[in-house]
Amino acid sequence: MTESALTPEQILEAAEEVLRRFGPAKATVVDVARVLGVSHGSVYRHFPSKAALREAVAERWLARIAGPLEAIAAEAGPAPERLRRWLTRLVEAKRHKALDDPELFATYMALGAETRGVILAHVDHLVAQLTRIIADGVAQDEFTAADPAIAGRAVFDATSRFHKPAHAAEWSDPSIDAAFKGVLTLVLAGLGGFKNSD
Repeated sequence: MTESALTPEQILEAAEEVLRRFGPAKATVVDVARVLGVSHGSVYRHFPSKAALREAVAERWLARIAGPLEAIAAEAGPAPERLRRWLTRLVEAKRHKALDDPELFATYMALGAETRGVILAHVDHLVAQLTRIIADGVAQDEFTAADPAIAGRAVFDATSRFHKPAHAAEWSDPSIDAAFKGVLTLVLAGLGGFKNSD
């Protein structure tokens, strides 16, 4: 690869590969450059530091989770059903990443600890999506929430056992699906949007 043709996206792909291979403790910018066949200075032209590169990798990973959720939040249609699908999609995405590729998931958890600002921005983005769905439900007289932003944060917090990486060890428990269904039913009932779909 020529250094002049190098793109940030190519660097991020290589950084993911390096992180997967060596883990966050041993992965270096030099390793990323080696995978790309360029000098480490070429990587630094796009990302001014190792920390900036790691933040960008974390943002990219989190964007893969937030993107499909954004599509649900932006839809028209009944808010209770959208909220149910949004939460289910979030839980499934996190569980899929944790259980299908535990080593990479552990790597991203370590990156998350290093990039706290990126994680907080991601959570705020997700809460904003929830707020939008709840506000739509209030406007359509499907939910009763005095403040959709407070309700959005409360829903996110109430379901954290099922999507917060700190709880990943619990996600392979055979009872986790029933527990999530129970919390989801309670959340919808609390918002005034419960409809038994069984």
